Amino acid sequence: MVPTSRVRVLTDGPVRPGGEYVLYWMTAARRVRFNFAVDRALELGRAHGRPLLVLEALRVGYRWASDRLHAFVLDGMSDNRDSLAAAGVAYLPYVEPTPGAGAGLLEALAARAVAVVTDDFPCFFLPRMLEAAAARLDDAGVCLEAVDSNGLYPMYATDRVFSRAADFRRHLHRELLPHLRQAPTATPLERYDLGRATVPADVASRWPAAEPAMLARAPEALARLPIDHAVPAVPERGGARAGEARLARFLDERLARYGEGRNHPDDDAASGLSPYLHFGHVSIHDVFSRLVAREGWTEAKVQPAHRGKREGFWGASAAFESFVDEAVTWRELGYNLCSHRDDYDRYDSLPAWAKETLAEHARDPRPRRYGLRELEAAETYDEIWNAAQRELVATGRMHNYLRMLWGKKILEWSESPEVALEVMITLNDKYALDGRNPNSYSGICWVLGRYDRAWGPERPIYGKVRYMTSESTRRKLRMTRYLARWSRATLPLPLEGG
Repeated sequence: MVPTSRVRVLTDGPVRPGGEYVLYWMTAARRVRFNFAVDRALELGRAHGRPLLVLEALRVGYRWASDRLHAFVLDGMSDNRDSLAAAGVAYLPYVEPTPGAGAGLLEALAARAVAVVTDDFPCFFLPRMLEAAAARLDDAGVCLEAVDSNGLYPMYATDRVFSRAADFRRHLHRELLPHLRQAPTATPLERYDLGRATVPADVASRWPAAEPAMLARAPEALARLPIDHAVPAVPERGGARAGEARLARFLDERLARYGEGRNHPDDDAASGLSPYLHFGHVSIHDVFSRLVAREGWTEAKVQPAHRGKREGFWGASAAFESFVDEAVTWRELGYNLCSHRDDYDRYDSLPAWAKETLAEHARDPRPRRYGLRELEAAETYDEIWNAAQRELVATGRMHNYLRMLWGKKILEWSESPEVALEVMITLNDKYALDGRNPNSYSGICWVLGRYDRAWGPERPIYGKVRYMTSESTRRKLRMTRYLARWSRATLPLPLEGG
């Protein structure tokens, strides 16, 4: 049974036993495995003897809609089409051809539903979309439930917003273990026996399923859409299959050197999972279960004496401890903030000490200034910064450590910290496959002091905000091969692997 801490009922409408199907409106957890929303939809279907119908829609009117983001989502829709067809579950993959063309689709399907189940995601346009849908379905007397499949720790299991990672880590070490025992079903459709729903004929004719060429992200199909074609798709594929393969490669080839190697661009041992986690193609529960199986970890290995510490609590290998701290503590810290505050991407949400010190230094001379156009084109004097920006534009990714330096230099080169925040969000959300995500906004705002403390000595521009330089980065990190690859001026550059 799906834990109640994972489910929010958004309308007053009743569950209607006479409905034709249970509708799962897939919006954020775009997968069929390890998905609490799928589990909840199946619970309702079995309780009322009705089949499951899955609607996965892709709109064109959201900010930053581009070939890059659309292609990654379409890869996932293609995988879901195949998986749901194999299980005998009805699926409507709808790709909006023009802004607003999909209006009314959800209500038309919901009118015949026992209930509607959807995903709960705390940022970008999705909360507003969910709020608007709830208002419409409430007027129609339809039950709408939002289900949280984002993290190992339910977003609403606490009302507290944590201002430091250390405090959140301590909280998780006290509270997380019982939630680990309530994982979603690994393969919920393996024994699906509720029959196949039928997409109503009037719905199918007005909102037809995406054609095979679109689900194959064919260039000519993407070209027909009113999205940003100047941000091209990247060769790296999205979807559950690619995400599972990426996870397997990480565990086999990179995990053992993750703790130290992930910071070095030449020896990058990062997981590469963030885009798949962002689009919901891979579940953090799946990641954790595979890690546990590989490590042979059990709850009996937990070391309570290390509660709140970065290492030692799990009683596991150094690589396990390091990865879990990043993938759970730091990742879910962002979900904690975004699920409780809607100003997560605004300057006013920064800690008071950070705003105070940045204000005190707002008029400090900026030895160099770059505008958005120069930054986007990687036209600065800084070789390392340019390389990181080129990697972002060409691949949709940026090396994790260099992303911190990237943001610090934008602060240094912008006319004000407020402008720096706008520039970081613009570049990240436009190009990054893992942008528009709680973890992404956490990283950007960390540059300006969120989740950090005041540092000394106080410096021009930065004040007491943590200071980073390209010179110290060059001394500390191995990056000769990285710079050789990304310091070239021609874009886009070819990917290796993918």
